[in-house]
Amino acid sequence: MSTHILKYESQRVAKLYFIAAMGLFAGQILFGIGLGLQYLLGDLLFPYIPFNIARMVHTNLLIVWLLFGFMGAAYYLIPEEAETELHSPRLAIALFWIFLVAGALTIVGYLTLPYAKLAELTGNELLQTMGREFLEQPLPTKLGIVVVALGFLYNISMTVLKGRKTAISLVLLMGLWGLALMFLFSFVNPHNLVRDKMYWWFVVHLWVEGVWELILGALLAFVLVKTTGVDREVIDKWLYVIIAFALMTGILGTGHHFYFIGLPGYWQWIGSVFSAMEPIPFFMMTVFAFNMVQRRRREHPNQAAILWAVGTSVLGFLGAGLWGFIHTLSPVNYYTHGTQITAAHGHLAFYGAYVLVVITLISYAMPTLRGRVANSKQAQNVEMWSFWIMTIGMATMVLALTGAGILQVWLQRMPTDGAMGFMATQDQLRFFYWIRVVGGVTFLIGQFAYFASFFIGGDHVLSEDQAPALGGGGILRRAPARQRMD
Repeated sequence: MSTHILKYESQRVAKLYFIAAMGLFAGQILFGIGLGLQYLLGDLLFPYIPFNIARMVHTNLLIVWLLFGFMGAAYYLIPEEAETELHSPRLAIALFWIFLVAGALTIVGYLTLPYAKLAELTGNELLQTMGREFLEQPLPTKLGIVVVALGFLYNISMTVLKGRKTAISLVLLMGLWGLALMFLFSFVNPHNLVRDKMYWWFVVHLWVEGVWELILGALLAFVLVKTTGVDREVIDKWLYVIIAFALMTGILGTGHHFYFIGLPGYWQWIGSVFSAMEPIPFFMMTVFAFNMVQRRRREHPNQAAILWAVGTSVLGFLGAGLWGFIHTLSPVNYYTHGTQITAAHGHLAFYGAYVLVVITLISYAMPTLRGRVANSKQAQNVEMWSFWIMTIGMATMVLALTGAGILQVWLQRMPTDGAMGFMATQDQLRFFYWIRVVGGVTFLIGQFAYFASFFIGGDHVLSEDQAPALGGGGILRRAPARQRMD
């Protein structure tokens, strides 16, 4: 039986994007641990890296490395789905360096200049777009992101147009085009605070709870098609149903951000109802992943990629679904909004839904980009350990932040008389903050274990007969003898 290596030479451009994504991912976690320590040691790194700058770098690195991951995934996936070479590999490489240099210069600007001075030097007075969380990038960087996004979308769209059209590639295109279009609202910064927050959520919410879910679904479906051998038609039907629910609940679920910012009161009903339904597509994704793995028609040698895929569906449901539902209803959100409960939901949702799906694609694609079907058994064992260590670290952080948030609500938000002040409340949360730091360090250990897996057993290529020798639990046990190649 033939094995799958690399089908199209132009897929190799994805490797640059994956390497950059992982490097920026490491930077994000290091800054995150620094932020956790600054909650406990307020003068740590001051005045060189104050808290507001560290937080800005932490969140901006998250966005940038995920975008690198999405683009690398598209450059790998689209040629294979379209059954043709990428329209312009040279354009993909040029855009990579433009994006990387622009991102690096932006981070250097954050770290070396006062934010107000950076705004002055980058022409913020021409079009005032800076100063909003997640969208702090200077105007030239935002314009650069638009240029890179348009070039990227042109490249992959032309590839799809000249080749085979599949449900996976079309859903991915829809998500990526939506990502680019929603980002244009970052240029809208009205003086009216209500409108400002509304347009801001058009970017932030409709990214992570709208079009990014389409990208998530497409990437997960692609990996499951390749690793399970289940009929593409079955996976396509699941994908269509999942994205339909994701768009319906995600778009109207934006209303849970409109509860108390000055918009009409009916948003409390719309936001509550449709936000309560947002866990449905994530639960469907969990059922989908388990169902496809159990029905697989062959045993793929890359068992680590399957573990990451199943982990994506489960932790995406827990973080974006369950932890989001905990405080999405307006009567509850009245007390919890902006507390550490929000931070707990945000950390687990990003990790479960988007961090893990990018790692899933990298785990599947990188061996083929290096000329092998899958990594060696030793490398995959280390990779699987890294999944569990990172997940345990994230779970520790999330449980600590959830406990801190509940106590914060009890001390600061609930009492009608004698409510504790913000800083006094923070002092009562120190125990939870120390646990969060422990979780962050654990996560960092798992992350570097994942990086180490790329350098273990590099010359050994697994055959499919060796796959059952790997660990991973019941869902990864050997499938029936039926074999099918996609």
